[in-house]
Amino acid sequence: MVARFSGHGASRGSALGRARVRLPHTLEVAEKRVPATKVDAELQRLHRAVDAARGEMHELRQRLQGALPHDVGEFLDLHALLLDDPELLFGLDELIRTQRYSAGYALRVQRDKLANVFNDMEDAYLKSRMDDLDHVIGRIHAFLHTRPPDVKGMAGEILVCDNIAPSELAQLQSQGVVGIVTSAGSALSHSAILARSLHLPLVVGAAGVWQKISDGDVLIVDGGSGIVIVDPAPADLRNYRARLRELAREQRELGRLRSKPTRTLDGVDITLLANAESQEDVAQAHAMGAHGLGLYRTEFLFLQRNELPDEEEQFRIYRDTALGMSGRPVTIRTLDLGADKADRTGLTLSSEENPALGLRGVRLSLARPKVADTQLRAILRASGYGPVRLLIPMVSAREEILAVRRRLARLAVQLRAEGHEIAEHLPIGAMIEVPAAAIALESFIDLVDFLSIGTNDLVQYLLAADRNNEAVGELYSPLHPAVLRLLSQVIHTGLAHGKKVAVCGEIAGDPRLTPMLLGLGLTEFSLHPATLLEVRRTIRDCDLARLRESGRKLLQARDRRSIERWIAEAARP
Repeated sequence: MVARFSGHGASRGSALGRARVRLPHTLEVAEKRVPATKVDAELQRLHRAVDAARGEMHELRQRLQGALPHDVGEFLDLHALLLDDPELLFGLDELIRTQRYSAGYALRVQRDKLANVFNDMEDAYLKSRMDDLDHVIGRIHAFLHTRPPDVKGMAGEILVCDNIAPSELAQLQSQGVVGIVTSAGSALSHSAILARSLHLPLVVGAAGVWQKISDGDVLIVDGGSGIVIVDPAPADLRNYRARLRELAREQRELGRLRSKPTRTLDGVDITLLANAESQEDVAQAHAMGAHGLGLYRTEFLFLQRNELPDEEEQFRIYRDTALGMSGRPVTIRTLDLGADKADRTGLTLSSEENPALGLRGVRLSLARPKVADTQLRAILRASGYGPVRLLIPMVSAREEILAVRRRLARLAVQLRAEGHEIAEHLPIGAMIEVPAAAIALESFIDLVDFLSIGTNDLVQYLLAADRNNEAVGELYSPLHPAVLRLLSQVIHTGLAHGKKVAVCGEIAGDPRLTPMLLGLGLTEFSLHPATLLEVRRTIRDCDLARLRESGRKLLQARDRRSIERWIAEAARP
């Protein structure tokens, strides 16, 4: 019998397949003890499972280095660090040695013990890290209880579960999973970002769906509309095939836009820059016709390693990035470690009460002058090979930009004295992601050459809503009147002072929000290369003058529903 469920479309695309239902992420393992003579063997079994989970995480991170959005890659790094956590591993060993628990039951006991510690924490951000611990323990548990070969594969299946971790997605796709439906989650989560990059259909927020769908049910999933159909009728199958033909035609049309101008219907050129963190990203940005790199993340050089990269290593990578864009501008963001970005070098603080508001971004660079000087020297040297710009993250005050400028001036003198060829002028930009920087922009705009708005952090700081905390997931939304007014304020302040302004957060790559950003006055987008052609197509269908005129009404909106109505009206021909 046909049944339909509605959720939120988080990653476009359609999928047809059999359901694989996974119950909520808890360890229901009965108490079991092993004979004293088998304790050593049980410890070995546990250690093999931990090693397998660690190897899987490392292989996944290496394989996807150029395909992952940066903040999703950070979650893989965090999970890898948890697999080396001495408190977790020592506790498991002790439970097996002293209590003679089976490895599976020891996992459950240790998980519950640590959960109590997390639940007693007052800080919501730290509490949310329990989800990461659950996913790591779940991976170890999976290796302790490997599926028999006849049911291991998931080819042609659609995973139905309560939630999904970013670290699982690419692996599931490689196993043949064609779509995912979750009862929780957010379309703005790290998992949703990664699903879009992988072009894996994803529906989130389909309440209780795992309770109402059974293993083996045939499903149709529409990651655009959020509709899930169980046991589809012949008409549903015809519609599904028609949708696939439409998507294939759409991809062919998008391919033709690679060399087309990014120009509105009324003849205004818009700049499309790409976000990147690897040479693979740079190559894709070049192939998609990006006008340059609006955000080159440098953190990946510092992650998953035990020593800091030296000047020569950094210089070669920044130089090759500049060369790879063939004369188009390359914006290199200085180190933005901190918060939940895993680091093995000891550069970041190991324990901060609220790391999201702690020593990160430019604050960390200024607190570690030798590290900052090494990176700035490498960037200055790379400026001799192409139009390089410098972007300072997490700016909150004029003094921070002045400090970076003084360092750059001193280092430039040194490098020229050493015989290096560097640019006469290195443009400097500020990343606007702290509300204080947006509000006090007039106080330091004379010190910068351009601005880049990091909406991912700006939205969560402005609304006091962690986008990874499911309990406040509905609150985290760029479609809030305060967010739009602040965006408009930053854009128009920048333009009034003759400074270029780009948006480099996740909303820049969402074609549904492109008319909204154009209506607010934005003329530069910086986005993942995978979404560049979709945004270009949307821009080419927009009448900029009409959007700017109706943008005044957008800024008068009093709630999210009014903003959504404006977006729906703007999408009409």
